[in-house]
Amino acid sequence: MRRKVAMAIMAAATLWVTAASVAAQNSRWGANYFPNVPLTTQDGKVVHFYDDLLKGKIVAINLIYTTCKYACPLETARLAQVQKLLGDRMGRDVFFYSITIDPDHDTPQVMKEYSERFHAGPGWLFLTGKAADIELISRKIGLYTEPELNNPDGHQPNLLIGNETTGQWMRNSALDNPQFMATTIGDWLNSWQTARKDMKSYVDAPKITLDRGEYTFKNHCAACHTIGKGDHIGPDLAGITSMRERTWLSRFIYAPDKMLAAGDPIARQLYAKYKNLPMPNLALSVEDVNVIVDYLAKQPAVPSATQPEPRAAVATVAPIVDPYLRIQEALSADSLKGVKDAARAVAFEARKIGPSTETIRLAATAFEQASDLPATRVAFRKLGDAIIMYAKATKAPLGPGISVAYCPMQKAYWLQKGTAIRNPFYGKSMLECGRVNAELPTLRS
Repeated sequence: MRRKVAMAIMAAATLWVTAASVAAQNSRWGANYFPNVPLTTQDGKVVHFYDDLLKGKIVAINLIYTTCKYACPLETARLAQVQKLLGDRMGRDVFFYSITIDPDHDTPQVMKEYSERFHAGPGWLFLTGKAADIELISRKIGLYTEPELNNPDGHQPNLLIGNETTGQWMRNSALDNPQFMATTIGDWLNSWQTARKDMKSYVDAPKITLDRGEYTFKNHCAACHTIGKGDHIGPDLAGITSMRERTWLSRFIYAPDKMLAAGDPIARQLYAKYKNLPMPNLALSVEDVNVIVDYLAKQPAVPSATQPEPRAAVATVAPIVDPYLRIQEALSADSLKGVKDAARAVAFEARKIGPSTETIRLAATAFEQASDLPATRVAFRKLGDAIIMYAKATKAPLGPGISVAYCPMQKAYWLQKGTAIRNPFYGKSMLECGRVNAELPTLRS
C-alpha cells in the first residue's frame, strides 16, 4: 500500500514538473515572445538573447551608447551601485545587460573599455549586434524610444527588470535609488526568498531628517563621486570648493559637456584622467547646482578621523605635478588662465599627502596674491623649487615623460612635459631659452 502511495506521489510530482515546464515554455513572456537573435558581448562571445541571456534568469536590461553625454553614464554608474549592493549574487542568479543602440560605433572592444570604466564585474554584460536585431529587442521589451529632436540623449533612461521563470517583469527608471533597485531585483523578483530575515518594522524606523543638499548630491552625484573616501568613477570631492573657484565649479556641474567641447583645460584634464569618460550633463537647474555646491562647501576638506592617516611619503608626486604643469603651460603662453585653480589643486594634493609637503602647499597658496604675470612667475619659481626639493629628498618619481629644465638667464629650474623647451619665465618672448637638465638639482630653501 505504501509503495503505491509513494509511486502515486512521484507520478504527481513528475506531472507537476512537466506541467510547469510546459507552462514556462508556453508562457506569454517566454520563448514564444522574446526574440532569440544573436548579440556579441564585450569579450567577443556570441550569445542568443533568449536562450543564453533570459531563460531561467533574473535580469536587468538597459539601452545605452558609449558616446552619450547625458543619461547613459549616470544610469550605468547607478547600476554599478546596484551591482555592489547585490554582491556575489551577480553572475549567480542575477544578471545585468547593457545593450548599445549605436552598434556601428560600439564594437566589443569599445564596449569592453566602457564597462571597465564603471568597474563592471561578473554577471554584467555589455552587448552589441546588428542594428535591426537590437531595435527588435528594444521594441519587444518596451525600451524603444522614437527619435526626438528635442531630446539630446536620444532615448529615455529606462530599465527593464524581470524574472523569466516566474514571468514577473517591470519597467523602471534606470536613475532610481540604488537601494530600491537592489531590493526590487534581489528580493521582489524571487518572491522574497532571499530577503533579510532580520528586517525591522517600519514602526521602529528612525525619524528621517532630509537635508536638501545631501539629498540632491546623493540623487545626482553619489553614483560617481565620494566625499573623503577616495576617487571612484569620478574624483573624490572632499575640499573641492577650496580647490576650484565657485564660478568654475558651478558652470562645470551645470554644463560639463559644453565646457569640455569648448576646450576648458581642467575639463580636458579630468576627461583624460578618468579614462575619457565625460561627466554627463544632468540637466540640473541653476538652483540645484547652487544647492550641491553649498553642500560640498560644508563638507570636511580633509579625510575624517575614521580614515587612515596620510602617509609621510608617496610613491609618486604626479598628483602634485599634474596641476603644476598646467601653470607652467599657461605661463609659457603668457597667460594666467586657470593658474589659480591649478595652484589650489596643488595645495589640495599636497595636503592629502601630509605634513611632509607643507612647503609645497604654502608655496601654492602664494598664487592667491599674485595678480599679474611677473608676480605669478615669482610664485611659480618658488613652487617649482619646493616640488623639486621634495622629490629629491624622498626620491619620489615625478611621473612619466616629465623633464627638469633650466634657464641660465634666470638661473631657475622648472618641470615640464617632454624635452622641447617651453620657458615659463619668459614666455613667448624667449620660449625656447633653456636646456634640459640630466637630473634633479640640489636646491637650498
